[in-house]
Amino acid sequence: MYTPEISEFPSFSLKRLLTTCFGSVGKDLNACILIDLPDLQLMHDLAFLDENSFQVQKYAKKYFLDPLLDGVANEVGYSCVDFLAFKTTGGSNLDPEDEVTDAHGNVLSFEDDVCPKYDIILAITDYSLTAPLTAMAKVHDFRGATLHGVNDIILGSGLAVDYTIISEQAEVFRNTLDKTDSFELNFQIEDSSFTLNIECNGQTAQKSHGLCPPGKPDIANLPAGEVYFVPENASGSFPFRYSDGTLAEMVVVDGAIKKAIFISGDQTLIDERNLQLSEDPATGIIGELGFGTQLLPFSGKDIQDEKILGTCHVATGRSDHLGGNLTPELFNSRLNASHDDILFAPPKTPEITVTSVKMTKDGVTHTILENFTPTTFLLQALESAYPTEKFAASV
Repeated sequence: MYTPEISEFPSFSLKRLLTTCFGSVGKDLNACILIDLPDLQLMHDLAFLDENSFQVQKYAKKYFLDPLLDGVANEVGYSCVDFLAFKTTGGSNLDPEDEVTDAHGNVLSFEDDVCPKYDIILAITDYSLTAPLTAMAKVHDFRGATLHGVNDIILGSGLAVDYTIISEQAEVFRNTLDKTDSFELNFQIEDSSFTLNIECNGQTAQKSHGLCPPGKPDIANLPAGEVYFVPENASGSFPFRYSDGTLAEMVVVDGAIKKAIFISGDQTLIDERNLQLSEDPATGIIGELGFGTQLLPFSGKDIQDEKILGTCHVATGRSDHLGGNLTPELFNSRLNASHDDILFAPPKTPEITVTSVKMTKDGVTHTILENFTPTTFLLQALESAYPTEKFAASV
């Protein structure tokens, strides 16, 4: 599949990103940037800037806060821009604690002080805040974006694109997969094969496309460029790669992972997962099936890499922000109420090959991906929305 270079993208422009994603220039809008820190004392006088770590939080200040305060805020109609921190959740899409602080050490409340005050909230964090921020937005009627894991590659590519074009591409992809009855994902590790069957029962496909215009509370997940489903059922098994390289087979029955089987690596990780599944079965529920729609370079961060055309991902856990019904209250421990994407992509899962992804709708089955590459069927369906010369290099 064609993989573009950073040099092929325009330079990152915060004004372009904000005006494209949130619509035309606003008027007297209140905005804030949220970061996460393990100790809120690090926010006082911006002490985290003097530490060796916290790259994402430093990028939040350098590439978002500083330009806004230096004039971009006036250009896009933001009358107020604040910089706030909350305590690191430690997990993807976990609900944050209510305490928030500013650089002066003032203690604020998410529920009482932050959500009701701001029209636009940007969460630039280590851990995704998409699910909880989406829930807050629906209650308090604000818009925003989550941009966790920002790095140089993401700034130079996934956040530098024109999201009107990305939205158009995602819509063509969405329309191609829309109302699919079921998907079959086939995996290979050396001589072992695995198959995961996901039932969607003709549901409407959804898209993450980066546009969050006025008039409706919503949270964009940036970089965007994805078509996804909330599965109604799932069965079979799929391979899982831990960050240390340990491999396990995840056995899926009735829509949820029921047990993990050791393949190679560290047995204790598999034992820990099986203990978690027994103590809190909701952590194994398959809550999403997603497909990337963008032509992007790999960034090393799932937030961008899951949006790359040719990749696919499943997710376990919380699904309320996607239109599903699995909320934090349904977990035995709220500390387990995360939404965890499991991305399959060559740089992320080098031992695992997705040999094929097949979709079945209206009684007809089409293969849409083979070995992380879109098939001729999919490319022909998408060609109207993508640069012809780049598609020619893809086949």
